[in-house]
Amino acid sequence: MIYTKMSADEAAALINHGATISVSGFTAAGTPRVVTEALAVKAEKEHAEGRPFKINLFTGALTNECVDEALAKAHAIDRRMPFQGSPAMRAGINSGEINYFDMHLSVVGQYVRYGFLGKIDFCIIEALDINDEGEIVLSGGIGCVDTYSQMADKIIVELNSAYDTRIRGLHDIYTPATPPHRREIPIYEPQDRIGSPVLKVDPKKVVAVVECNYRYGVKPFSPIDATTAQLGRNVARFLTEELQAGRIPPEFLPLQSGVGNVSNAILHELQEADEIPPFKLYTEVLQDQVIDLIDLGRCTFASSGALALSDEVYDKVMANIDFYKQHIVLRPYEISNHPEIVRRLGIVAINTALEADIFGNVNSTHVLGTKMMNGVGGAADFARNAYISVFICPSVAKGGNISAIVPYASHIDSSEHSVMIIITEQGIADLRGKSPRQRAECIIENCAHPSYRPLLREYLHLMDGQAGHTPLSLHHAFAFHEEFMRSGDMHNVKF
Repeated sequence: MIYTKMSADEAAALINHGATISVSGFTAAGTPRVVTEALAVKAEKEHAEGRPFKINLFTGALTNECVDEALAKAHAIDRRMPFQGSPAMRAGINSGEINYFDMHLSVVGQYVRYGFLGKIDFCIIEALDINDEGEIVLSGGIGCVDTYSQMADKIIVELNSAYDTRIRGLHDIYTPATPPHRREIPIYEPQDRIGSPVLKVDPKKVVAVVECNYRYGVKPFSPIDATTAQLGRNVARFLTEELQAGRIPPEFLPLQSGVGNVSNAILHELQEADEIPPFKLYTEVLQDQVIDLIDLGRCTFASSGALALSDEVYDKVMANIDFYKQHIVLRPYEISNHPEIVRRLGIVAINTALEADIFGNVNSTHVLGTKMMNGVGGAADFARNAYISVFICPSVAKGGNISAIVPYASHIDSSEHSVMIIITEQGIADLRGKSPRQRAECIIENCAHPSYRPLLREYLHLMDGQAGHTPLSLHHAFAFHEEFMRSGDMHNVKF
């Protein structure tokens, strides 16, 4: 090997205060651990000795406890983008300590290449192998590492021996050209491969190789409960009705589904929905349930940006990797989320919401309009360009004290112009071709919890007799949210 081997501490010592660091991976899959953990220790030592130490952190999306959690707890982050899910990171963002800019995942790579976000000093890459020509075998997640490694001044490689290099060939790494030289991205079916099976970097930029051995430790999802099961059944019913009505072609269309317990329940119900033919996925992240769908022949191919699998299921995939290479491809999320491809393939996009208002606006990111949860991620990439855009959520939270259907969303990530269908465990609201008042009546009757329907109807009629296209009462738009902050129960609102 032509590269310099270092310990994690030695590699972290190369990184100085004010540096911009990028990392590989998408979720915990493919995300480095040991150098960032050593960097957090370095930051704590610098702070203890009275010296400033903060970096800017660009990631694929979610990371792991050794990146976001460790660095946030060490007060080592100034700027952060584009998506996160760490409690410590969330606390730092909401306190104002961390300058977080939330971004649609599909534009991250091009923004970096265009120079919109400044220079990148280091890219830290989790690799399963690297040769002298700079060809890197990635593991279970890509994220934006194709662009980050291209634009970074220096590269640090964490060479992880915990995973098998036979995964080589699962990846398809492709970076679009920069305008005015960009052409179409030649993906016409989810299974099309257009790039390289390895990440190619400049060997001269690799300043350190850190040998390590760790597993991602992704936990299986919680058991499906009655609410998420009913949500899943409602989604399956909607898709079946669209198919039977001829609004989805008989060969069906590729699906995109978000990540989490609710999305897992939906995939489980699709496994049981015999009326729906075998289908393909073109999505961001594959979770355990997708492997079951592939094994059963329900999912014939899955294109994604990451294998966010539990250790048990990951080992199962690796034990039969030649089979799964025929059914799975991993891409940078600039490609997995690209609007051009989403529109061309006719993807049915299914994403989760924190809340939706009666006019069809969706809040995916902010609690009570101010507190960041995770970020917009790729939801809007898909929703704005989908053949059909669906948003799902339980109708209530906090034991019923919060209604997920509100008079007006406290923050808007996907506007009424991008939202076609809203589904809760209560039912399905089809918003296509409806005016604002018609959408409101449809959402209240079909998606709101019965205990909140009278209050929502009362709000809707506050503007009766007054001119206007949208019956929005500015004075009472956030009455539900204000009441929850005041009494802890939205049921107590008075108009």
